[in-house]
Amino acid sequence: MKKIAFLAAMMAVTAAGIAHAEERRITVDAAGTVQAAPDMATITLGVTNEDPEASNAMQATSDAVAQILKRLEDMGIESRDVQTRDLSLSPVWSGRNSPNGERPEISGFVASNNVQVRVRDLTKLGTIMDAVIQDGANDFGGLSFGVQDPAPLQAEARAKAVAEATAKAEQLAQAANVNLGQVQTISEQAGGIRPAPQMRAMSMAEAGGVPVAGGEISVSVNVSMEFGIAD
Repeated sequence: MKKIAFLAAMMAVTAAGIAHAEERRITVDAAGTVQAAPDMATITLGVTNEDPEASNAMQATSDAVAQILKRLEDMGIESRDVQTRDLSLSPVWSGRNSPNGERPEISGFVASNNVQVRVRDLTKLGTIMDAVIQDGANDFGGLSFGVQDPAPLQAEARAKAVAEATAKAEQLAQAANVNLGQVQTISEQAGGIRPAPQMRAMSMAEAGGVPVAGGEISVSVNVSMEFGIAD
């Protein structure tokens, strides 16, 4: 019985010691950010047509999109960089808000086809946008810049985040008059690629076309690190 009590006491002391050791940690969060010039753009463009006949609205839209796709191919855009994002056909109602209580009727149809295009040669971006407008694109859903290979930028941002976290931990240890120990845990939170606040002009339309500016993009990585406190 005494032996069991002794073992239980030892286990309790050991558990308390482990818990105490686990409490002796310094936890910090940090972010690393890298700015870079984009080398790719993604544009969402579309064609919308309205006609009393549904088939006519869809045919006009399809013809224009076919012409746009042919133009993109002729300008060197690969098929892997073109994707249909939305195709719709909707009725146009008349008399819905009539004060006379008239029954709403379908007066026509609207057909729409939206395509997302990746442009890997930014010197062609303005010219491409100008060309698709001439071919019938009348709906632009957005333009965003990015990089084709974000891995090197993410690695640089990750290294900056770890260095920043380590520097914070060292400052905290010094302020608390303790010695910083080894890294116990490290985790990475989702970062991202976004336009940087500081924009710089970048000519994308050497041969004319729609003027655009690429500016810079910002690649960020967030890390959380736990350090032990050395004796």
